[in-house]
Amino acid sequence: MGKELSLQKFQRNIEESNMNLLSKASKSMTVAASVLLTVGLLSACGTTGIEATQMSPNASVEAVNTTQEGTPSQILSASAWETTGATDAAGNAVALTDANVSNFVGNAYFKADGTFTMFTLDDAPKIHGDWSVSADGTSRHIVSRDDAGKELLSRDTDIVTLNSEEFTYRVFPEQDKKDVYYDIIHTPTSHAEPAV
Repeated sequence: MGKELSLQKFQRNIEESNMNLLSKASKSMTVAASVLLTVGLLSACGTTGIEATQMSPNASVEAVNTTQEGTPSQILSASAWETTGATDAAGNAVALTDANVSNFVGNAYFKADGTFTMFTLDDAPKIHGDWSVSADGTSRHIVSRDDAGKELLSRDTDIVTLNSEEFTYRVFPEQDKKDVYYDIIHTPTSHAEPAV
């Protein structure tokens, strides 16, 4: 009987040891799985470019990838841009003829030398001058000039999206009301720049 008790005690000790080993292995596996999941999620979500940088309470950049498409300035100057849509703060489509967005509609040509020209969709000249984009791709600055080179206006706009397929910036009808805005959406166009 003493041998049976010792054998049972020995078996219980082995079972407890196995349970402890399983528990430790399970914890190690859980930690390893968590690490792998985290690394996987981060690599799936992250790029070396800018993914969602806050510029103002209501604006963010989507999809500026400086390694695959170039710098923000290179992306903007790589093609001509046509206004193809607009949305309001609620995400609703706004007609390009709407008074809140119609002034921003047209074809834009941003050149690598830092100059730009803008035309209506009917090729009538709108404005021309100088432009720049912040290094992080969150804002665009333009200076409109007359034919003599005199500054007519200067404007900074938050960039919402800038990649090779879309350039969208945000305008605020009233600068002190950041909850009321319109996103002006542009897509690349093969429309040749009109001669001035």
